[in-house]
Amino acid sequence: MAKSSAFPDPRLASAKGIVAVGGTLTPEILLDAYIHGIFPWFNPGEVPMWWSPDPRYVVFPDRVKVSGSMRALLRKAPWTVTLDTAFDEVIRACAGPSLGRKEEGTWISEAFIEAYHLLHEQGWAHSLEVRDDGRLIAGLYGVSLGRFFFGESMFTRVSNASKYAFVHLARLLKARGFLLIDGQVATDHLISLGAEPMPRADFLHLLEQEDWTLTHRGRWTSWMAASTPDQESGRDTRSLP
Repeated sequence: MAKSSAFPDPRLASAKGIVAVGGTLTPEILLDAYIHGIFPWFNPGEVPMWWSPDPRYVVFPDRVKVSGSMRALLRKAPWTVTLDTAFDEVIRACAGPSLGRKEEGTWISEAFIEAYHLLHEQGWAHSLEVRDDGRLIAGLYGVSLGRFFFGESMFTRVSNASKYAFVHLARLLKARGFLLIDGQVATDHLISLGAEPMPRADFLHLLEQEDWTLTHRGRWTSWMAASTPDQESGRDTRSLP
């Protein structure tokens, strides 16, 4: 069950999904936000804004869409997938240009990078990297709490590499018993991977019922890549801040 929050009830969010304005991006505040269905999203130089949109776009790991061409690519396995080996490089790449990205600029400011670097150092935030002969060509990052992976951003420098990353993430999460991947808002890319709308009330209900001691806190390098989820419980009895 979720603890009481410093944030207003996200059910009272504005029509656009804004829950609150202000505050700072400390690890404690970010974790408080995520377990209550809230995330930060604002442009560099702006006052922090906290969101809980309705509907929420989510991907169930066992429902991820894999095209025939992607299945063939996965069978060939031309690229190497790693976990938590280059978090800072991934988040900075997400802040930069990405193949096929339409929008200009980025909301991933230095303040965001510093905040999520701290979350990673504390064992809450994680990255997945795709490499071609050692060169980083795609990746994604997010926050893992309980059986939820709160996706933040992804990038690619090679066609289909970000989808390759996402499918690998979904398969790993499915093997570990994760419930869903939070995609936050709809994008064509996410929808092509199987993202579907969930009413905010339903999403918040799932969070309220979650046992947060199921969180595996720490690097995913060996834990997530283990052959079966039964090899380790993944249970972390330490309380969230």
